[in-house]
Amino acid sequence: MTFLPDEKQQKAKDVLRRNTKYTDLHFYQKTDVVFQLTYIFCKRFLPKYGDRTVDQMVQAARSSKQNIVEGIEDGNTSTEMELKLLNVARGSLRELREDYEDFVHTRGLTCWDNAHPRYNSMLKFCRANNKAECYLPYANKWTAEEFCNTLLTLCHITDKMMCSYLKVLEKRFVEQGGIKERMHAARTGYRQAQDELLERLKTENEQLKAEVQRLKAELEMGKLEE
Repeated sequence: MTFLPDEKQQKAKDVLRRNTKYTDLHFYQKTDVVFQLTYIFCKRFLPKYGDRTVDQMVQAARSSKQNIVEGIEDGNTSTEMELKLLNVARGSLRELREDYEDFVHTRGLTCWDNAHPRYNSMLKFCRANNKAECYLPYANKWTAEEFCNTLLTLCHITDKMMCSYLKVLEKRFVEQGGIKERMHAARTGYRQAQDELLERLKTENEQLKAEVQRLKAELEMGKLEE
């Protein structure tokens, strides 16, 4: 049985990309936080009936999270689809951010900036914590202003993280192409490896033939001397 050289074997296996698990991505974890907190926010601060904003905010938060899941999974075979779905996720996140900004402005609340005494501590907390359990203990204690500013900060941070990830994907796509290019590279690599193996076997075969001829000649010489 013949085997491909290790490097060429690996190229043949790399047709399907090996993506990071979406649950390990910090920006996914933060969108899960945003979704869970948004559900609580709507329940606490918006009317139970007759306000379409509730459905819009919950759906935008869910869409952001779910499109990341679908995008990362589809990215195993299609970088193009991954880029598209992650941009859809960003769009949903931006829509949700607008809703929180509208809530702050229409209720006469304060949108915290870096001059606000609590801004830096909130920013530090949101940057450091990616899991919902870190935020849920406060979810029923925050005022509407605290809630909105925390969610706005999370939305900004998550969007920035996704932008960085998308730049990596775009660079990878330019350098490696999509699945068609990877399949072509894998087939080409396999054929090249087979050609190299065949040439090596031919060379070894010629060397063995020469060695057989040499041994035959020595054997004949030995018979003549006898």
